[in-house]
Amino acid sequence: MKRIAALIAATALALTACGSGGTSTTADSGAKACPNGEVRFGIEPYEDPAKLTPAYQVLTGALQRGLNCSVKLQIVQDYSAEVLAMQNGKLELAEFGPLGFVFASRRANAEPLVSFGDAKGNLTTYKAGIWVPKDSPLQSVADLRGKSLALSGPGSTSGDALPRLALAKNNLDKSSVKLEYSGGHPQALLALTNGKVDAAEINTQQLASAKAAGTFDESKFRQIWSSDPIPNDPITVAGSMDPAFKDAVRKALLNLKPEEVAAVGKFLDVDPAGPLVAVTKDTYKPLFDMADTLGLTEGDV
Repeated sequence: MKRIAALIAATALALTACGSGGTSTTADSGAKACPNGEVRFGIEPYEDPAKLTPAYQVLTGALQRGLNCSVKLQIVQDYSAEVLAMQNGKLELAEFGPLGFVFASRRANAEPLVSFGDAKGNLTTYKAGIWVPKDSPLQSVADLRGKSLALSGPGSTSGDALPRLALAKNNLDKSSVKLEYSGGHPQALLALTNGKVDAAEINTQQLASAKAAGTFDESKFRQIWSSDPIPNDPITVAGSMDPAFKDAVRKALLNLKPEEVAAVGKFLDVDPAGPLVAVTKDTYKPLFDMADTLGLTEGDV
């Protein structure tokens, strides 16, 4: 009788381990899609965290349902902190700005999975810009010599690297232009509207958000420079993760409905939003080239 009882107990234990699918393959697959019972998803504070949080909670909530795994949203302190967090195994997933991804790829082996698509399913882009008051005598980047320029923060693609590249092409640098890092895109815009600087970077994403919020009257300002299109932020996975996990996350992200990413999309000037679209490292090659041209290192992020 003891042997029979032991056999029954062992059988029950084996069935429990197999999960509801009835096979060990299903259990193993589920475990790989939910390592340690939780997935940590990081984002940079490119907008007011109080505004970002509810938007990203919609996206991560949908991802959580797709993975059948808890997804914890983490808004990190800045660009470098997010790279460091993935490098140190503190984040399984992270959305980086395009330039932030360059350093996350090189330093933390981040791998791009998806980015934000439009209603037709095409990858979306945005542009960096430099703006001045409408009555300013400044007409071009060359006119910024001896003037002050508000930038977002070190490591920002549109709020630092691209404006600095534009300056370099006009033989200008921090010794000839007073660069003021304001702490974010909204703060750079405020520095301009409050008359604290002669010019400021305002990318198309921040422009759309500010106009929608009624905090920027475009008729009182004008743009003196615009960058080429920049591919939108990639959502990445730590390269050290199991391939089965990477595949599960990629599939879950690509299956998100447009309405589940729409709130985030509005911050990225994606409106109306479409489904997320697959991207690769090659998508961001121009950013890798720019980093090399400017001689940027991880210390610049």
